[in-house]
Amino acid sequence: MKDIIVIVGPTGIGKTKLSIELAKKLDAEIINGDSVAIYKHLDIGSAKPTKEERENIPHHLIDIKEVDEDYSVFDYQKDCRQKIEEINSRGKRIIIVGGTGLYIKAALYDYIFTEGTTYKEYKDLSNAEILNKLKEYKLSDYPDLNNRRRLVRLLNKLENDEQITNNRDKLLYKIKVIGLTTDRETLYERINKRVDIMFENGLLEEIESLKDKYNNSRILNSGIGYKEFYDYLFNNKSIEEVKEEIKRDSRRFAKRQYTFFNHQFQTTWFNSNINSFNDTIIEVLNYLDEK
Repeated sequence: MKDIIVIVGPTGIGKTKLSIELAKKLDAEIINGDSVAIYKHLDIGSAKPTKEERENIPHHLIDIKEVDEDYSVFDYQKDCRQKIEEINSRGKRIIIVGGTGLYIKAALYDYIFTEGTTYKEYKDLSNAEILNKLKEYKLSDYPDLNNRRRLVRLLNKLENDEQITNNRDKLLYKIKVIGLTTDRETLYERINKRVDIMFENGLLEEIESLKDKYNNSRILNSGIGYKEFYDYLFNNKSIEEVKEEIKRDSRRFAKRQYTFFNHQFQTTWFNSNINSFNDTIIEVLNYLDEK
């Protein structure tokens, strides 16, 4: 098997465009590495590539779940490894692209999950009992006692993290990790503009069509670009406040993405040339040829 190409970086940096151009040049198929694009109907807020943007390149693990279905990093690990084997059996190169670092690392490294590592509702626990469990982790901040949705989500995250063995530094495949970056001012400007374009393209209409799903959907209550709408839909928050929250959360997430990809992968970084992205594509192709 040839090296798997992994394309990472913060939101809005050009990962999708690079992946498609590399796939055309290298006869590759693409595996989605974004936790929100897994779900159907979450098109605009996830910025998943449209069918036109995919340019007939096979894309995998996009639109495979309904928004009220649970899907964990454990599920992604199994599905991604299966796709790797399938694509390799066809003699195609493999490109994994996305910004959900934990998903990608769990698929490529020897993460071993305790059986039953799935999302729990904790129906047998009160809010106060969930909060007491959270306090065992000695966090610096906790969700409000009355916000059960966030209490449950945080406890799931902490307990699932505890159920991963320490083999997380053992690679199972040969990989080349390509990171796209740019200066902070340019990145933040692109993120803010991207959110504005999402609203112009119908993000609010997409959200309103999903309103009835919010009470039973983990992804709608946790995914950036969707969770911020909860108080708009149910608690009279203004749409301008929501828009600014999405921009803020996206910028903060970009910072966390850089930290993760710097520390968890041996990433080779390339400047994303916004004004002439073809130069970035050529630079990455030259690097791959040299390796």
